[in-house]
Amino acid sequence: MQFPRLHPETIEEVKQRADIVDVISGRVVLRKRGKEFVGLCPFHDEKSPSFTVSPAKQMYYCFGCGAGGNAFKFLMELEKRPFSEVVLELAKNYQVPVKTVEPEQRQELQRQISLREQLYEISALTAKFYEHALRQTQGEEPLAYLKSDRKLSEETIQQFQLGYAPQGWEALYSYLVEQKNYPAQLVEQAGLIVPRKSGGSGYYDRFRNRIMIPIRDTQGRVIGFGGRALGDEQPKYLNSPETELFDKGKTLFALDTAKIAIGKADRAVVVEGYFDAIALQAAGISNAVASLGTALSLNQVRQLLRYTDSKQIILNFDADKAGTQAAERAIGEIEKLAYQGEVQLRVLNIPDGKDADEYLKTYSPEQYRELLENAPLWIDWQLQQMLVNQDLKQADTSQQVTKKIIKLLTNITDDNQLAHYLQKCAEILSKGDFRLTKMLVENLLNQVVSDWAKRQSQDESLTMPLLIRNKLKPSKQQRKQRASGGENKSSQQGFSAVARSLLEEAEAQLLQIYLHCPEYRQDVREAIEARDVQFSLSHHRFLWHQIVNAEILHKMSLQVKPSELILKLQDSFIEYPTQLNQISHLFYLNEFSQRNVYRAPLVIRSAIACIEQIISMKRRRIALNMWQKTDAAIEHYQQLCAEQEWIEELERLRQVNFYDLTSVPWA
Repeated sequence: MQFPRLHPETIEEVKQRADIVDVISGRVVLRKRGKEFVGLCPFHDEKSPSFTVSPAKQMYYCFGCGAGGNAFKFLMELEKRPFSEVVLELAKNYQVPVKTVEPEQRQELQRQISLREQLYEISALTAKFYEHALRQTQGEEPLAYLKSDRKLSEETIQQFQLGYAPQGWEALYSYLVEQKNYPAQLVEQAGLIVPRKSGGSGYYDRFRNRIMIPIRDTQGRVIGFGGRALGDEQPKYLNSPETELFDKGKTLFALDTAKIAIGKADRAVVVEGYFDAIALQAAGISNAVASLGTALSLNQVRQLLRYTDSKQIILNFDADKAGTQAAERAIGEIEKLAYQGEVQLRVLNIPDGKDADEYLKTYSPEQYRELLENAPLWIDWQLQQMLVNQDLKQADTSQQVTKKIIKLLTNITDDNQLAHYLQKCAEILSKGDFRLTKMLVENLLNQVVSDWAKRQSQDESLTMPLLIRNKLKPSKQQRKQRASGGENKSSQQGFSAVARSLLEEAEAQLLQIYLHCPEYRQDVREAIEARDVQFSLSHHRFLWHQIVNAEILHKMSLQVKPSELILKLQDSFIEYPTQLNQISHLFYLNEFSQRNVYRAPLVIRSAIACIEQIISMKRRRIALNMWQKTDAAIEHYQQLCAEQEWIEELERLRQVNFYDLTSVPWA
């Protein structure tokens, strides 16, 4: 469901009415201690309480893990729900009228909320109907299948609320529409009945003679169903269609029962089928979920990443051709996150082509856990797939494999990872001849550098690895040629990447000093305004606007404490998780940034000069290109000289501890 934007007055009123002690005590056992309440932290395992709730401040804080915030943040972090959904739930609980930013959307919002509540009710009632049918005479065969063929215990059958859809065409229709008096159109919207296309008006049941598996959201509410055919009917597995509640690409089966275990194990296991996930959880491997028979999507991965600090996900798809293709599709969906290190992706193929359910019928849960521990990283798995049935002694085969390897290496942006796989791939291609390995490392790196240069020319926003950037640095001779007027091609290709890196650091230091040093905020403002400097990077520009808005909205003085300003900013960023991820590190000081605080005036001067210098270098490069291409363009030559003088002056102003600009390829 796409929620309309909630009015700030609604958000503020909910914040005022929703008492944090009341909200948290429904999920954590709290005991009064003086003016505050304490309990065991729900965000990490602990034996003695370090989780404190302050009614006066309407804030919580854990002295063990550092978790803290207001009632909104508590529910968002604990239940992994979006901001608008949390506000709407609290508004309902505390009888706060809901207003939207656009008044005309208010009626539509109320209609959507009412519709969803009715669909939840119908889905829950349907699950009970199927569960009851499994215990009747007509359910004897499917119940025997679950217990004998699938080896599921009575406890597991009840835990997952497994059921049976009777053979009749209108069994569920009669129950919901004729007995319970739900409108047929509403039951159709829940995806449970289908309009007849021929033979008159009316409806028939979508699921018939199938074992029924309820699909729940992360809060445990039934939102859809998966049905497995008992006979030869196709498809073998049938899912609910897309509905107001159910989006297959954003849902993971059994996540509601697995999310706590994922947090404790600090990793998630993703399998293909319902019964794989059920079998694993029944065997005590409770951090397993299923992808509902589709390739793992980016939305599904982001859900899993909420529950694990290490960001480790293990794909355990079938080892046959279809399973391998599913794993490759899943990798294709999320490889950008994996290359950036935002997810630690591993791939497990069980020996002999078995799926998890089949494996556990023969082997113990401990043996499966051992397979998980030894599952290769996704890049290693892809390398293994490239080498399957390939004879590297054949020249053409070796060439084809090398091309695939270079494509894989070119996408790696982490320097340590790139260096590791350059060495590993060279060892593979050398076929055991270690004398060739060093030469192959250099050859692979050169080809990766060439590919990077092409990519950089097409997309200047790409962040070039340091290993590649250093490779593109010109030699002393090339720098002399450039000084005499010869432009180096690689210097042009390296410009945007290095410039972005410098801008990132300079702008970040200005913002960090502003956040953490109230006594220098006026200096930062005056420097920005006097030199007419703008934040070039979008996330830094967004943060600066939020700072200005926070100071205006809350009438903060420039001397307000860092903790108060940062807290206000974190509240304002709740609705912007992408931007928050990009700038949250600025809210904290590490050893290096702490040193910058002690020499703030110098850092401010240097950062402003660095930003100006980069802008001036861009103008100088444009002027140089125009001067070289236009014979009589004396004005371009004059601008070139002026920019060069200004760059040299700025260099004297920015001598703190930034990069040495004279050594970069575009200086």
